[in-house]
Amino acid sequence: MKVHMNCQKCRTKALKVVAAASGVNFVGLEGEEKDKLVVIGDEVDPVKLTNSLRKKVGHTDIISLAEVKV
Repeated sequence: MKVHMNCQKCRTKALKVVAAASGVNFVGLEGEEKDKLVVIGDEVDPVKLTNSLRKKVGHTDIISLAEVKV
């Protein structure tokens, strides 16, 4: 997901929001500007997660979804 984050406080808030979501096992930041969130988990609802980030942090876009095979 790409999240509009201008400062470290916004990044911390976004990480906390995602980590609190049910089913999330891993959260990380990617990209040159650290504006992309990587979320890994079981049965994570991307729509609910995106809406929550939009309400609490700012503009959020889903970049890609993939099923991780073990």
